[in-house]
Amino acid sequence: MLTKILAVLTVLLLVGISYFAWFRPYQLNWGATTAEVGQPMAGDELNPDPSFRATRAITIAGTPEEVWPWLLQMGYGRAGFYGYDLLENVGSSAGIRSADEILPEFQYFREGDEVPISAVVSMTFYAIEPHRHLIWVGSEEVEPGAFTWALYPLGGSQSRLVSRIRWSYHWTSISAFSLELFTELADHIAVRKILQGVKGRVEGNVEPMWVQNTEFFTFVGTFFTFAAALLLILLRRLTWQTWGAGLLAGAIWLTTWYAPLPTSLSILLGLATIGALYLTSRKRPEVA
Repeated sequence: MLTKILAVLTVLLLVGISYFAWFRPYQLNWGATTAEVGQPMAGDELNPDPSFRATRAITIAGTPEEVWPWLLQMGYGRAGFYGYDLLENVGSSAGIRSADEILPEFQYFREGDEVPISAVVSMTFYAIEPHRHLIWVGSEEVEPGAFTWALYPLGGSQSRLVSRIRWSYHWTSISAFSLELFTELADHIAVRKILQGVKGRVEGNVEPMWVQNTEFFTFVGTFFTFAAALLLILLRRLTWQTWGAGLLAGAIWLTTWYAPLPTSLSILLGLATIGALYLTSRKRPEVA
């Protein structure tokens, strides 16, 4: 069993090295230019030396004035987050689907007002500068998490929507660090979809819910396929085939979560991984 545990740890180590070497730098700066990544933004002063700093951006065919109302009304139980509604809006009194129109009742917030993120988590409006930026801040008194959404006008009635997130890990709190670890790995998926969702609504091209659901279940499926592959290493006779299938599953998980692949290709890669796991699991479990 010790050999199998070492085999699993080796797979995790290789996947972890790949994540930090290639995939993490990409996901932290998705869509952003070098200048946008390096420029100071409102809210940077709240956590000047964060453990996690991400700048993502997207170009929208609309002026900052046209984009702004969609940002201001975001929130759980409000307009939603325009992302993966099946996860983000579950149990919401406003319904499962994020708003496809501007909601006048959610256009008059002030600094200090609550921003509900989920049924149990909320942030606060730290700053609201109409048509320029808004900042959500966490409840920590020292080095709080800060989420900045900023708009920069471009020529031809276009805008750049830039998201910057800064927070510091709570290394001594198991519960807090567990949530932060999940955010470290999955935050990119959520923010990318929010940016795309805002863009689609401003431009009048709202994505059908079945498309986002397909993407969401593809992400979930590749993650659990990787987990199943690691479990098979422990339960089956350890061979190069079972170990290689585990490594393949880890590579596919990283690729589908962080690389800019079409959903159809991600599904094909996921199915190929499941096929590889099936072939390696046909042998009977090793009897102790």
